Amino acid sequence: MNQSFYTAAVGAWQQQERLNVHGNNIANVNNYGFKAKKPSFAALMYDFIAGAQADELPRGTGTYMVGADTDFGSTGFADTGLDLDYAIEGHGFFALWDPASGEYSYTRDGSFTTAESYVEGAVDPDTGEPTQEAKWSLSDGDGRFVMGRDGRLIELTEENEKSELPIGIFDFVNTNGMLHVGRNRFVPVEKNGQLQMGQGKLVKGYLERSNTDLAHEMVKVIESQRSFSYALKMIQTSDEIETTVNGLR
Repeated sequence: MNQSFYTAAVGAWQQQERLNVHGNNIANVNNYGFKAKKPSFAALMYDFIAGAQADELPRGTGTYMVGADTDFGSTGFADTGLDLDYAIEGHGFFALWDPASGEYSYTRDGSFTTAESYVEGAVDPDTGEPTQEAKWSLSDGDGRFVMGRDGRLIELTEENEKSELPIGIFDFVNTNGMLHVGRNRFVPVEKNGQLQMGQGKLVKGYLERSNTDLAHEMVKVIESQRSFSYALKMIQTSDEIETTVNGLR
């Protein structure tokens, strides 16, 4: 009986985890640049028992969700007409630099704005130290700056804001397993390989739509809810059987 309780409890728990993934996909169906996740499962410890006809039958303890892989596929663009909105046609990411931590992250969300940045200016003759000059640079609106093709910040002026900015498109040999760090941003892990220039094409005045398939996600939510209820029913049935057996002793 203990085995059935354990298997059912694990099943209910993992279906709840699966439901969380699909629920998050649905919640971000209208968020530009969002990439849906797909949960993947693996069998827990199991062995084989002899069947009625001398064949071996697997007996396990259920499955667990080993992770949620990100689907980097694209489902099209939305025309915004805004000068600082950009999308990538093909493979690649925008690179974002956080001056507070010095860390780089990568995104497909090109809804950019401007933010004040500081660069070293001329040397102050009185102190001998370089002065700090304030400039307006392309930003994601959350304190991170967009990197250009040359790996530098993209300075905005009245002249170049209306034209296509030299925004860099970067990519990795393998994007599978990139770590999601929130707000449609990802950071690479070791297996993603070296950073390289992406082959995608920059599209001005558009944003990439979320690749969440709402109909598909709703079906998966229903599946998860049914599996969760079946697991709870299994717990209830196991409890009833154990109560009956104990009453016969």
